Amino acid sequence: MVKASQGFRHKTRALLRKDVRERGAVPPLSVLMLDYKVGDKVSIIPNPAIHSGMPHRRYFGKVATVVGRCGRAYIVETFLGDKKKLLYVMPEHLRPHKQS
Repeated sequence: MVKASQGFRHKTRALLRKDVRERGAVPPLSVLMLDYKVGDKVSIIPNPAIHSGMPHRRYFGKVATVVGRCGRAYIVETFLGDKKKLLYVMPEHLRPHKQS
């Protein structure tokens, strides 16, 4: 037997799937035009239609803090357990975090 691939999107069939009525739709311009400042809180919600700059599935739904820019991408800082992680994420995969 051949060993199964353990690729970047391994076991993401349900996690990285759009709803039926959102299929093929590009993100609205209101999402793409948001400009995050350093210190803003954002939620990492990957858009499965856009593969570039997509964070790993382990960061899905995490809250992060913007710490800088690198071209179009944002550098965000989040915690994985007690470790601090820096991610380079495109704006299509970020949403403003709503405090409750």
